[in-house]
Amino acid sequence: MLQMSKYGRGTFQKCCALLALIEKKHYNNNIMDELRKLLQENLNIEFISAVLSNPRQKEEASKIKVRPLLKKEQLVFQLEIFRNNQVFHKNADPGETCQFLLGYMENMRQMQMETKKYAYTVLVSKKGKVTVKRKAAKGTPASVDLSHNRKKQYILEEDVPVPFLQDLGVMTPEGRIVHARFDKFRQINRFLEFIEDILPVLDEDRELTILDFGCGKSYLTFAMYYYLHERKGYDIRIIGLDLKKDVIRHCNELGRKYGYDKLTFLEGDIADYEGVRKVDMVVTLHACDTATDFALAKAIGWDAKVILSVPCCQHELNRQMDNETLKPILGYGLIKDRMAALVTDALRAQYLEREGYDTQILEFIDMEHTPKNILIRAVKTGKKGENLDAIRRCEEYLHVEPMLGRLLDHKGEL
Repeated sequence: MLQMSKYGRGTFQKCCALLALIEKKHYNNNIMDELRKLLQENLNIEFISAVLSNPRQKEEASKIKVRPLLKKEQLVFQLEIFRNNQVFHKNADPGETCQFLLGYMENMRQMQMETKKYAYTVLVSKKGKVTVKRKAAKGTPASVDLSHNRKKQYILEEDVPVPFLQDLGVMTPEGRIVHARFDKFRQINRFLEFIEDILPVLDEDRELTILDFGCGKSYLTFAMYYYLHERKGYDIRIIGLDLKKDVIRHCNELGRKYGYDKLTFLEGDIADYEGVRKVDMVVTLHACDTATDFALAKAIGWDAKVILSVPCCQHELNRQMDNETLKPILGYGLIKDRMAALVTDALRAQYLEREGYDTQILEFIDMEHTPKNILIRAVKTGKKGENLDAIRRCEEYLHVEPMLGRLLDHKGEL
C-alpha cells in the first residue's frame, strides 16, 4: 500500500498513474485477445464484409469497411478508410488485416461482420468490455464477388427488384435503376448506411417506434421500413408526419399495397404532434428552419435512443447573428447565410451533447443537390454533457439565442 507521507504527494500521484496505466494496458490486452481470436477465425474465404464505426475520437477514422479480394489467386482484404470526408484504400493479407483492425478497434465502439455462416455484432464499451453477438446468416450462403473492380455494393442492390422503389420511379420492374434517378438510389442507400451503423443500439426483442417528421414523398421512410423489417427482421412501427394531405393519402395507399401494416402516415405539424409517449428513433429530413428545433426537442422529450436529422433553411440565426469583430465578413450576404447555417447546426449538436447524446455531424447526399447536405446523428448515452458554459459563451459572442436552447430550457414550451 502506498503511503503518501513516505513518498510525497508528487511521487504518490505518479505511482497511482503508473498503476492505472498498467491496469488499463492489461485490460486492453484482454480485449485485443478476444477480438484477435474472432478475426483470426473469420478472415478467410468464408468472410463477406465488415464495418467498423462509431469512433470515440472523432478526429480519427470515422468508419472502416472491409471486403475480400482475390489478387493473383491470393486472398487479400481491402480496407476502405473514411477520414475527414476522404476515403483511403489499403490491401492486406489476413494477418496484416487482423493487426490493422485490432488497431482501429481501439478507437471504435462497434463492428458488424458478416460471413457465409454468421452475422456478428461486436460492441466495445467505454470501459473496454467486449460484447459479441452472433446470429446465423439468413437464407443460403451469400456468393461473394472477389474481383478487384466489382461494382459498388449498395445495401439495396441493383438488379434486385424492390416494390417501393419501382412505384417511386427509381427502379424498373426488372430491378434496373432508372438512369435519371440514380442519385436518388444512391441517397437512399447512403441513408440506410447511417441506419446500419446504429443497429447495435436498437432493441431486437420488442416493438420499436420510429417517427419520421416531414416525411414528404417518403422515399426514405419506405426504405427504413423495408430495410429494418423486411431485411433485418425488426418489429417496428413507423409513423410518418407531413402537412401535405395528398402526399399523406398516396403514401398510405402505397403502404397498404405493400402490406406494411405498421407503417402509418398522418397529416400534422411537428410542433403540435402528441400521438406517442415514448419513441425509439426520430428522423427529421428537411424540416424547414426552426421546425428542426421543434423536432429535436420532441425527440429529447421522448427520450429517443437515436436521432437522425437533416436540417434545412436555417434562417433564424442569420437574422440574429452580429459581432463587431466579424462584421467585415458578415457583410457578405452569402457568406453570412452559410456561416449562420453551420453555426445553427453546430449549436444543435452541442445542445444534444448537453442532453446526453453522443452526436456526430456527417456528410449526406441531399435530395435536391444543394449545399444542405449535413446530417446530425445522435445516439443516447445518458451521460449529460458539461458544455453549457461553452455554449453560452459562443452564443454571447455571436449575439444569438437558438430556438432549440429556448425550447429545452422551457421544457418545449415558449
